[in-house]
Amino acid sequence: MSPSPSPSPSPSSGAHTFQVDLRGLVDLLSHHLYSSPRVYLRELLQNSVDAITARRAADPQAPARITVRTGAELTVSDTGNGLTEADVHTFLATIGRSSKRGSDGRIDGAGLASARGDFIGQFGIGLLSCFVVADEITVVTRSAASPGAPVVEWRGTSDGRYTITTLPDSAMPQPGTTVRLVPRAGSEQWTGPDRVVALARHYGSLLPYEVTVADPRGGSVRIDETPPVWERRHASPLARKEALAEHCRRVFDFTPLDTIELDLPAAGLRGVAHVLPTAVHPSKRSGHRVHLKGMLVSDQAEELLPEWAFFVRCVVDADSLRPTASREALYEDETLAAVRDALGARIRDWLTGLAASDPALLHRFLGIHHLAVKALARHDDELLRMLLPWLPFETTDGNVTLDEFARTHPTILVTSTVEEFRQVAPIAGAAGLGVVNGGYTYDRDLVHRLPEIRPGTSVADLDPGTVTAHLDAADPAAELSAAAFLAVAREVVGRFDCDVALRSFHPVSSPALLLDNREARHERTRAELAGQSDGVWAGILGSLRAEAPRAQLVLNHLNPLVRRAATITERGLATSAAEALYGQALLMTRRPLRAEESALLNRAFVGLLTHAMHGAGTPAAGAAGPAAPEETP
Repeated sequence: MSPSPSPSPSPSSGAHTFQVDLRGLVDLLSHHLYSSPRVYLRELLQNSVDAITARRAADPQAPARITVRTGAELTVSDTGNGLTEADVHTFLATIGRSSKRGSDGRIDGAGLASARGDFIGQFGIGLLSCFVVADEITVVTRSAASPGAPVVEWRGTSDGRYTITTLPDSAMPQPGTTVRLVPRAGSEQWTGPDRVVALARHYGSLLPYEVTVADPRGGSVRIDETPPVWERRHASPLARKEALAEHCRRVFDFTPLDTIELDLPAAGLRGVAHVLPTAVHPSKRSGHRVHLKGMLVSDQAEELLPEWAFFVRCVVDADSLRPTASREALYEDETLAAVRDALGARIRDWLTGLAASDPALLHRFLGIHHLAVKALARHDDELLRMLLPWLPFETTDGNVTLDEFARTHPTILVTSTVEEFRQVAPIAGAAGLGVVNGGYTYDRDLVHRLPEIRPGTSVADLDPGTVTAHLDAADPAAELSAAAFLAVAREVVGRFDCDVALRSFHPVSSPALLLDNREARHERTRAELAGQSDGVWAGILGSLRAEAPRAQLVLNHLNPLVRRAATITERGLATSAAEALYGQALLMTRRPLRAEESALLNRAFVGLLTHAMHGAGTPAAGAAGPAAPEETP
């Protein structure tokens, strides 16, 4: 971190060098690049791992140990390559210059590394994360590449100053590096023994070298758990499956429905995908644990899998993926895109394999995650052909598969919305019509693709007129005798842009059916907004008027209540009865009520209650009743 050159006192037309406020830059990188102070230990572990990797590239038999000691100060020591004094000036004192990265992605003749891809850190800023918890960093190092080089102590502060001191060989008899931090006031929580063990295990459990955390009382904990569970040998396939399930319980705190092993040799990626045992919303993407060469990069890496694969949680270790500068997320590039596609294909292969190898597990999976499979099947013809017959849909025959439903109904009708299905389901079922609820996500599109899988099956959108055509016409004499009531009913519901018809249909227990469609609802909404607007907006909404079909209230003449209502001659009671029948049919659609519809229901209830009380013996006007109490003067 050498000081910035002073600006020239006189103007010049030549090139100039940017002036850098070192204190401000250190503060920016150390306090704002990272999401939490806890990353300081990850950066120290990463530097140690890279130093050991560099030394072992030249000497495969070199020791490979990382030791973290807690107490009043925190130290991280490694048996890595170490640095010479020239290296310290070059790499520790220059922000953005890394000993793992040269101008061409390789290291110069100093021999500190053989290739950029062998290392975790590549940005030259990791040490700055220590300034989040400390105001001063001390690095004592001895080079393994230059045996005669002295022990060097580098001491840097958060204001951008540093000093370099040469120490006697006894200060560090063997090559390696020790980084020492004294936490600033208020940051002691991040360097306490328990916190350090938890952080070391969180970030470094898959590191390829021995990592030990020692506490001031002399105890020590080894936190590396290599090899990963997916690379270990097990006594049997069942034992392996149970070991992977136990890994899921420990990492994610749930027992997986199944585990999918992931292996992409071209990307140097190994790991597992655990299938969630409960349903999750498609918009809630799972966070995956991604290790890069053993070091945890992110435990919330949403970009690792395609969006449709929201039903799995992954733990992977990769060599070829690139982290961002903060090493808390993955860099979006062609490699990540290729890995994402390959992992998606692996999960798809697992799905298709279940149909042949384990139908019982497939049924359990589809019962929980059918929405994810439907999302995938829309864009994957192979998966569509294999799994569409297995997927459950809501139909007039209950929740059944399309394959089963098509055996009974060669012509399948599909609704556009959930409300439309709820309107017609009871009547259509009684009339023998096969209707599928197409109002849920992906369902309508998938039902229309059924003829591709089952030639000879016909699929059409449901028109309310189709349902009406399957209802029996009422006897002409009965319709004539109900003419007065029907006229009142048409007047009552006409305010809601609705017609009234008298038909005979099953079930008999259903007094009325409200047939509606999306176009009619849109037209009513447009008219309502136009009535509430004025000026330009009213004109615009008026120009959008469409001749949409009106809704239809179909009264069931087979229902005893409707037959009695058709004989009412008193207008007030007929009005209340018509309002009640319309309101009941409206509630059966389960759609939200508008203000005037709620008012109609209240009015119908009060009107019918008044008539019931009057018929139960309430004194009529002019009849003798109890004497009213005299007013007190």
